[in-house]
Amino acid sequence: MQDIIKTFIKISLLSSILIGCASYDQFEFVSEDAEVPTKSYRSTYNQTWQAVLEIMQQYDLKTNNQEAGVVKTRWIDNTNQLNFNEAFGSQDMVKAARFKLIVNVIKGFRGSREVSKVSVFKRQMVEKDFLQGWKIVRTDSILENTILYRIDRILKRERMIKEIEDQKAKEELNAF
Repeated sequence: MQDIIKTFIKISLLSSILIGCASYDQFEFVSEDAEVPTKSYRSTYNQTWQAVLEIMQQYDLKTNNQEAGVVKTRWIDNTNQLNFNEAFGSQDMVKAARFKLIVNVIKGFRGSREVSKVSVFKRQMVEKDFLQGWKIVRTDSILENTILYRIDRILKRERMIKEIEDQKAKEELNAF
């Protein structure tokens, strides 16, 4: 009787190990998606929020909530773009493709100075044929990093304009 119990325990442990390794493929995208493109800026939350809105105005926005720090787009069709990119690669053409962007803005402090952090998440879905349906595919992070770069350029532009205005005000005060 004890031999049967020991054998059953061994089989159940071995099967759980094998099943655990086989199910890793399901969670592989979770670990990859945990690496969401993010950047911190030496600007206030309101300045960063305005820069995000300036960039995101070209997309069809679903949610725009400054208090929560979230901007979401509706599904955007990018079938032609994806098929054009894949025409030069080894991948097959897709029947349909779409993506959605989620931008999070977080207020923080570095020492006594206010800073902000922006994360851009792109959810890309592809339908290769009618039978397979929609599948989530990993993004190449180009669009996300481009958005972060553009936010950085807008914030730098605004900082330069403010410096010029401050310098002109100082010159006018000295001339008076």
